[in-house]
Amino acid sequence: MKFFIDSAAIAEIKEAASMGIIDGVTTNPSLVAKTGRRFRDVLVEICDVVRGPVSAEVMSTSVDGMMKEARDLAALRPNIVVKIPLLPDGLKAVKLCSEEGIRTNVTLCFSATQALLAAKAGASYISPFVGRLDDVSADGMAVVADIIEIYENYGLDTQVLVASVRHPIHVLEAAKLGAHVATCPLQVLLQLTRHPLTDAGLARFLADWEKVPK
Repeated sequence: MKFFIDSAAIAEIKEAASMGIIDGVTTNPSLVAKTGRRFRDVLVEICDVVRGPVSAEVMSTSVDGMMKEARDLAALRPNIVVKIPLLPDGLKAVKLCSEEGIRTNVTLCFSATQALLAAKAGASYISPFVGRLDDVSADGMAVVADIIEIYENYGLDTQVLVASVRHPIHVLEAAKLGAHVATCPLQVLLQLTRHPLTDAGLARFLADWEKVPK
């Protein structure tokens, strides 16, 4: 499974990239707004740090507006993937992007049937939001399982990108189900490195090392 970092903070992205585990980046308007910087400047710098796919979201909700933004974003760097919301006009934009060779990440997906529509339209990635589903007492990972099963049933090429990841269990379940990608905040990526037995073992080794004659 590939790991993307869900962030627009350059320091966080560089930290994750330095561990050698990051295959791409996802951003959204809320993450970019936190940087206080121009959207395009942030995207270009991210693309210079991470050579894998970098998802950047359109703000328009009409097909014409989305296509204008999609073409502008795709022209910034070759690794830009355009994030498009799962709306009727969004599906139209995904179809047009696919025909023009622009990769897309269909976002705000909350059901397997939505994911099926996105794949039919030609989406490169589908982003089911597991954490937000869990927040409303739905089973986010069950939706991911349904999407993967449907895609496998019909040989659909769209990659399943598990989003709104809140904790390591989401990552574990995504990997067990065979999701192509999990996009995680830096905090969750760091949580994946931790285990109390690792900490205890390191503390013991260091304590024993102090007893070794120098």
